Amino acid sequence: MSERTIYLDHAATTALDARVLEAMIPYLTTEYGNASSIYTLGRHALQAIDHSREQVADILHCRPTEIAFVGCGSESDNLAIKGIAFAAQKKGQHLITSPIEHHAVLHTCQYLERFGFKTTYLSVDKYGRVDPDDVGRAITDQTVLVSVMYANNEVGTIEPIAEIGRICRAKKLPFHVDAVQAAGALPLDVSVLHADLLSLSAHKFYGPKGMGMLYVRQGMRILPQLQGGSQERGRRAGTENVAGIVGAATALRLAYEELSAVIPRIKALRDRLIEGILMIPGSRLTGHPTERLPNNASFCFEGVEGESILLNLDLLGFAASTGSACTSGAVDPSYVLQALGLSSEWSRGSLRLTLGRKNAEEDVEAILAVLPEIVKKLRGLAL
Repeated sequence: MSERTIYLDHAATTALDARVLEAMIPYLTTEYGNASSIYTLGRHALQAIDHSREQVADILHCRPTEIAFVGCGSESDNLAIKGIAFAAQKKGQHLITSPIEHHAVLHTCQYLERFGFKTTYLSVDKYGRVDPDDVGRAITDQTVLVSVMYANNEVGTIEPIAEIGRICRAKKLPFHVDAVQAAGALPLDVSVLHADLLSLSAHKFYGPKGMGMLYVRQGMRILPQLQGGSQERGRRAGTENVAGIVGAATALRLAYEELSAVIPRIKALRDRLIEGILMIPGSRLTGHPTERLPNNASFCFEGVEGESILLNLDLLGFAASTGSACTSGAVDPSYVLQALGLSSEWSRGSLRLTLGRKNAEEDVEAILAVLPEIVKKLRGLAL
């Protein structure tokens, strides 16, 4: 058994960076003012928020006023989709998305369907890629929003966002990008991506949990989903989480300052993982072989349950993930893998390994040393 946990689930969450915590501490202790107050403590809080907004805008190459701080990535997705849809429903009630989006997008579209909206779920290829031409063909005069994720949280496939964005921009149609998994790994220049709305979540790039961000291009009409005060330029009511905002902005800045040093090393570790795991009989890589997140290695194994692999890895000190969900004692195949055309048998044997800053070669070699035997043992038990 490993003496420490070898953490290989950075797509789920990341550890709070010590430098981020240091930046947050004053706003958790002595600088506790409400940013809406006009006295000194309140002004300090407002200045911290303004500075944080500028840092995020620098990364996204947008105006600071186009950044809204929210409670999480799911809230960001909800605000973008519901906010645009309800604001535009007199024009039309048609949405376009993909079947492999995060549930924060899929469930939001399903929620809107209760109010008369209709959703087109685009097909994806065997790697999970949306064809931009399919987006163009799906657009009608009733379409009010297209929402396609930058990179898939399960299989790591990167979508052709810029091409989709160009099509939407030519049609003067709002385009939302869930960039929660891409942040800290891929460029976020919203002008290059042709994104009108873009969602982020701080805990995916070593920031605090409970903090999200939404870019809203100037001129987009969006209805707030929380009623109350006029914070965030009327887009999100509620007293600002100053410490969380400072932490989110600091984490994003650090991620992009260190991108060129961190990502090539992580990508090399990922490639070694893929090489080693594909030597296991009855294994296959899921997602695109090259157009994938630099830290994501996702697989399926024939004749074995993904949850059983995870439990065995956990006993040996490894933290990993699977695309399956266990509900009421029954294991459901991953909806993402099924959209890619994999059978239920293959989909149930999924394993996702996602690397982070502190992973090293010995972590990769450690899991490669034990995983083949785990798979072999589980297949033996299934006979």
